[in-house]
Amino acid sequence: MTKTKKIDPSKRAERISWMLVTPLSCVLGFFLLLPILTIVTVSFWDFNEWSFFPDFILDNYVYHLTSAVTWATYLKTLKFMVLTWIFCAGVGFTVAYFLAFHVRSLPVQVALFLVCTIPFWTSNIIRMISWIPFLGRNGIANSSLISLGVIDEPLEWLLYSDFAVVLAFVHLYALFMVVPIFNTMMRIDKSLIEAARDAGASGLQVLTNVIIPLAKPGIMIGSIFVVTLVMGDFITVRHMSGGQSASVGRIISNEIALLQYPAAAASSVVLLCTVLLMIGVMMRFVDIRKEL
Repeated sequence: MTKTKKIDPSKRAERISWMLVTPLSCVLGFFLLLPILTIVTVSFWDFNEWSFFPDFILDNYVYHLTSAVTWATYLKTLKFMVLTWIFCAGVGFTVAYFLAFHVRSLPVQVALFLVCTIPFWTSNIIRMISWIPFLGRNGIANSSLISLGVIDEPLEWLLYSDFAVVLAFVHLYALFMVVPIFNTMMRIDKSLIEAARDAGASGLQVLTNVIIPLAKPGIMIGSIFVVTLVMGDFITVRHMSGGQSASVGRIISNEIALLQYPAAAASSVVLLCTVLLMIGVMMRFVDIRKEL
C-alpha cells in the first residue's frame, strides 16, 4: 500500500495565501508596475523634432533638473499645494467634526454627508469652469460687491490669478479631506471625550489633546490625496490662471503636445519621485496602515 504524504498545515496555508494574492499581483504588475517601468525606460531615450528612438542618455534629466523654469514651476506648484492643503484641511476637519460630534442622528449624518458629495455628481471640468462666470470682471461676485457699495470697480484678482487657482483646487478636492477625517472621527470612542471632560478639560483641550491626535491617520490619508491630486493637476492651473501660471503637470502636457515623449517621461519620473518623497515624509508622522 502506498502511503499518503501529509502536507504540513503551515505550508498548505502559505500556498493558499500565494494563490489568493497572485491574481491581484498580476493585475497590479500589468496595470501599475509595467507602465511605470515603460515610462522610466523611455525617459532615457533620445528624440528629435519628429520622432524618438531607443538610447541611453541622461540629457533629459539634466535639462529638467538644471532648468530655471523647471525650478520656478516646482516652487509655484508647491505653493498651490501648500495653500490648497491648508484650506482643505481646515474645511475638511471642520465639516467632519461637525458631522461626527454635533449631529447625533445617524440618518441626518448620512444625509448631510451625501450633500457634501453633490458637487461630485458632475465632472471636475464643469465644477472648475463654473467659477469663471462667478469670479469674472462682470460676474456675480463683482456685481454683488459693487451693488452693495463695498467696492467701486471690479476686482481683477478674483479671476485668472493664483487666488482663483487655489479656490478651484479647494472646491475640487476638499471632499478628499472630509471623507477620511470623518471616517476616523467616527471611530473615536466617545467615552474618551467624556472622560476628558470629567477630568476638567476644556473644549479646546479636548480638541487638541484627544480628537486631533486620534484623527491624525485620517488627516494624513486626506493629505496624501490632496497632495497627489494637486501636484499632478494641470487643467485647473491652465484655465483658472488664464495661462499666467504654470505647473509641473503643464510642463509634461506641453512636452507631450510637442511629441517630446522622452522629456515628458523624465519629467514624470521626477514628479513621481517628488510626490513619493513627500508621502514618505508624511507617513513618518503617523502610521496610516491601521486605517487601510
